[in-house]
Amino acid sequence: MKSQNQIVDILQLKGPLILAPLAGGPSTPALVAAVSNAGGLGSLGLAYETPEQISSIIKETRKLTSKPFAVNLFVPTKDPDLLPEKTELAIKSTEKYRKELGIPSPQLKAPYSIDFDQQFESILRERPAVFSFTFGLLDHHYVEECRKNNIITCGTATTLEEGISLEETHVDWIVAQGIEAGGHRGIFSASSEDQMIGLFPLTRSLTQKLRIPVISAGGIMDGAGIAAVLALGAQAAQLGTAFLLCDEAGTSEPYRKALLDQKDRKTKTTRVFSGRIARGLENRFMKEMEKDPDVILPFPAQNVFTRDIRKRSSELGISDFLSLWSGQGIDLIRQMKAEELVSVLFEELKTYSA
Repeated sequence: MKSQNQIVDILQLKGPLILAPLAGGPSTPALVAAVSNAGGLGSLGLAYETPEQISSIIKETRKLTSKPFAVNLFVPTKDPDLLPEKTELAIKSTEKYRKELGIPSPQLKAPYSIDFDQQFESILRERPAVFSFTFGLLDHHYVEECRKNNIITCGTATTLEEGISLEETHVDWIVAQGIEAGGHRGIFSASSEDQMIGLFPLTRSLTQKLRIPVISAGGIMDGAGIAAVLALGAQAAQLGTAFLLCDEAGTSEPYRKALLDQKDRKTKTTRVFSGRIARGLENRFMKEMEKDPDVILPFPAQNVFTRDIRKRSSELGISDFLSLWSGQGIDLIRQMKAEELVSVLFEELKTYSA
């Protein structure tokens, strides 16, 4: 008998589980393939990769799995015009950190992001099963090109209004991202305030108002969480933080250590690392930089501006200056191989769905 779940049926998954993209390091071909091989849908977070890297990483993943997987990119953002005094203020505010880390003062010049059209061309060439995106709406022709190439499209919504707008562009699926989620918030506007809608009310409003499948994301760490969002009408759950300590994840050692520090695992949202609102573990850089929001550059300039600081922090094995993205369910995180975690999650789901 069919499962009556479009996502599970179309992709022939073992269960309604999707790995979050986890761009910026944790996302690896090994992790994505392990999740897909175990019966979930793995997702590659490739927003920071060049077109050539995107093709290479997809090919590498295909060597490890014959199962479907998704590829995620950021909706293109216009580079901000930075006034010299704004840039100088930002450089001055981080001068002490670069001195402490032994790195030179940066030369900040546009462009601040990789050409989206060229990234998208790589997606079309490689034809992953699913193309997901965040940070807004894509022009209709991108969605149509995916449809012509039999690529499923999936946008991200943090409010009902965003979900309705996405459905009007004829995407196939929508991720409902609750405020509990780790990493970047999928808010359409980089400068807008966060409406901070929780996953449960967001999931319920989207599943009741939209005609297309909804995937719930935000703070889900076990089978009970998956069962809960399915009961609210979602057709799948997307988990990211739950997989950060898996052996196959590209999570750096200082990042892993911070995730395991039970004495200091408070998450909060911030703009200090990229200029966009994102949730992560609170650390020194976050606390100190938030004292003066005026020194934070707009996205994506701030992301480029802090990249050297984050890179050096990781190289030195310290987490004080890292973007430690993680969701509110961090206390439930587990260490195991990805295949084992998927199996455990499916067993837990059976228990809570009985």
